[in-house]
Amino acid sequence: MSSKVEHEDVSTDSAPRSLVEELPLWSRIKEDYKDLFSEFMGTMILILFGDGVVAQVVLSKGTKGDYQSISWGWGYSIVKVSIAVMMGVYVGGKSGGHLNPAVTFVSCLYRGLPWRKFPFYFVGQLLGAMAGAAIVYGNYKSAFDLYEGGPGIRTVGGPNSTAGIFCTYPAAFMTRTGMVFSEFIASAILIICVFALTDNKNIGAGPLLPLCLFFVIFGIGACFGWETGYALNFARDFGPRLVSYMIGYGHEVWSAGGYYFWIPMVVPFLGCSFGGFLYDFFIFSGDSPINTPGLGLPRLLKPRRDVWSNTARPLNSQV
Repeated sequence: MSSKVEHEDVSTDSAPRSLVEELPLWSRIKEDYKDLFSEFMGTMILILFGDGVVAQVVLSKGTKGDYQSISWGWGYSIVKVSIAVMMGVYVGGKSGGHLNPAVTFVSCLYRGLPWRKFPFYFVGQLLGAMAGAAIVYGNYKSAFDLYEGGPGIRTVGGPNSTAGIFCTYPAAFMTRTGMVFSEFIASAILIICVFALTDNKNIGAGPLLPLCLFFVIFGIGACFGWETGYALNFARDFGPRLVSYMIGYGHEVWSAGGYYFWIPMVVPFLGCSFGGFLYDFFIFSGDSPINTPGLGLPRLLKPRRDVWSNTARPLNSQV
């Protein structure tokens, strides 16, 4: 879940347009939609490792791992460490390996990623998460049947529920305010660390970025994961949740926790936006709307393309 400090707005990797047009049709499609495909593959790997480790721990009734296994599993997959590095960075590196719509959003908001790319990142991330969840379910279907008590039995809540394998659900004692705050603070921590580790004017992580991000995710899970499951990510939570609804878990995937489902969809955007603001306000000295007159707030009064587009004007413009 990395975030590039700079994004090149180019339609090809460097090849002249005439050469690109001579490529086979599928090669041209891959070039035109490389961000979507890259995020799709990276997010699918994220869910395969993340939901896969939860499935193994839950369905084995703890004999094949425990909560720390889940933290380590999500740490490995979400920041592409070890196997996920090879399958996420090398496969998904062309797009920056965001794997999270909130990370993409703040990259557009603070780091100059063109806004027109956001829908492609978003679609790739959501579809990748759904594909990963479907694969995990297909792989463990027999174990699901055994654990739940028979084929076709799928429950949300209860001693033999498996719905939590796919997405997050809040602890029973959590209030609505507590759910929102938990996801908000964890998302803010995530993006502050991402921005710090990718800031070349700070200490930065350099080639150790994946390893550092691994410990960030592990730390968030170990310190803030109990209450809501540290979703942090619209695609990671909503995509598998939708898959669980489609395979028979019923309306409770939406109504559980007092209709908690919308919180992982909305709050990570708010938390990451706030965390990005804090980092840029107090530490970052590069191109950012926060480092323009009025902290970039005058832009809110100018809803024009030449003001908001990251490609129509330099990021450090004084508007």
